[in-house]
Amino acid sequence: MKFVIFDIVQSSSHEYIVNRLNPSLLNKRTNKQNMASTGLLVISNFKQTPQTLKAIEKYVHSFYVHINVPGSVTPVPSWGRFISQLYVDGATLLTSCEKLNMNILVGPLKQQGTFDSLRLKPIDMIFSDARCTEVCEQLRQQLQIEKPPIYLADDQVVTDLCEHQQAKPLDKLQVYENVVLGGTFDRIHLGHKILLTQAVLRACSRLVVGVTTQEMTKSKILNELILPVEQRISELREFLQEIDSTLHYEIVPIDDPYGPTNSDPNMDMIVVSSETLRGGEKINEIRAKNNLKLLDIYCIDLVENSNGKGPKESKISSSNARIDLLGTRLRQPEYHTNLPSDIYIIGLTGNIASGKSKMAQRFQSLGATIMDCDKIAHEIYEPGQVCYEQIIQHFGRSILDNGRIDRSKLGATVFSNPKELERLNNIVWPELLKEVKRRIQGLPIIPGEIKIVVLEAAVLLKAGWDKEVHEVWSMLVPLDEAIRRVIARNNLTETAARDRLASQLTNKELVARSHVVFSSQWEPEFTQKQAEKAWNMLKEDLQQRQLQRKFHL
Repeated sequence: MKFVIFDIVQSSSHEYIVNRLNPSLLNKRTNKQNMASTGLLVISNFKQTPQTLKAIEKYVHSFYVHINVPGSVTPVPSWGRFISQLYVDGATLLTSCEKLNMNILVGPLKQQGTFDSLRLKPIDMIFSDARCTEVCEQLRQQLQIEKPPIYLADDQVVTDLCEHQQAKPLDKLQVYENVVLGGTFDRIHLGHKILLTQAVLRACSRLVVGVTTQEMTKSKILNELILPVEQRISELREFLQEIDSTLHYEIVPIDDPYGPTNSDPNMDMIVVSSETLRGGEKINEIRAKNNLKLLDIYCIDLVENSNGKGPKESKISSSNARIDLLGTRLRQPEYHTNLPSDIYIIGLTGNIASGKSKMAQRFQSLGATIMDCDKIAHEIYEPGQVCYEQIIQHFGRSILDNGRIDRSKLGATVFSNPKELERLNNIVWPELLKEVKRRIQGLPIIPGEIKIVVLEAAVLLKAGWDKEVHEVWSMLVPLDEAIRRVIARNNLTETAARDRLASQLTNKELVARSHVVFSSQWEPEFTQKQAEKAWNMLKEDLQQRQLQRKFHL
């Protein structure tokens, strides 16, 4: 078969035709009008998969894959290796868009190529790597797609799929009435899709999925960024229903490693990874004690991570996905009419010893103007300033040292007494905000440019200043690391360090109110990369904003 890369145009007769493209020009063509939001790719030729995927990636944001297997698909699990390889190839090849999503359909394999039970998002366009008109037309009618299919090759169907069908011993290709598996399933990724698909391939009636709750995720890296269990269950159900809607799915939250496996008698097989194999064996030990049928165990290998640099694991994992979120936007910033248009204010916050000041220095070296609220607060504590007399009047002269407020004495008083801390905050915060605003208003502005100001303020969120900044960027470190740093830096006891941290927001609360988060728990070089990622993202956004202003878009 001769395969070529095509550009897609519409003829006057409303039939889609293909024009040959020079492959070197493929990535230079960025006409968004040609991009369909969701596609369906019919694959008949495994060897042509790299060219096929590269050919369609510029036209879709996400797509489903139907494996066009000729004749009877028996046994269905024999396609497990092929599907896993297709997922891996897709993750390797589809590099132009990090969020390009590919889901491989299992339901049609089980139903011998029929499509009656498909439950997919609306499809805009069908692509095929061969001219299999009957299948494509059947899909188009079933999914009610107006546009004709796009054939990426001008030859009739010449399939090589059967060459790649798995020929394991039959006991490895067995199907079961009831299959079970478990995990965190935070932000479904390549490894999850392979694990779940292997379970779906081997289930013919019911699939039970245990999803760990917060009680079981506390020890995980960046656990503050793990999605709520309800959201993870919802996303998991959507993925499973899309790839195979013929099964009955029971997706349940679990507070321990065993979930329903230690009591449900109607389970036949468990799917695990090589990392969790021991857990599967432990489940059988418990079932044996409970006089329950032992489960067959199907184990898959972990998917290696080709970008396992820095703190990342060497496998594809949710932990790596959360690490990748550092320095990126978790949510879009809100529009505040009270803020200036020629100054963009970032509120940089975080708990004590989280690395705020060092991060502020990084942004200063990248070009930001820094407002250090801690230093400004020092100044308004000085004799003769508004706050000075009010603090002395309430807390007494015992907090003075040579006529000046001794912040260590004041801290010892307020950090162990929430009411006294609240009183101090009510004195200082309003005056501090007034002074910050005065200094920002006095900054020199170059016409036509947007000045970036980073407001470093530990009190930002508690003081309600998130309405005074365009975005909130927060620093995170694990609690144990924060305690260790406070003890070493401030020469405090562990009890005193815990008291100080107890008066501050939790990391979970910080994440919930932040647009971007960072973590300084690893090497400084990795924290620097997070800063540069966020800075480059912001600069690009502000440049786009300036263009929109210029052309009144």
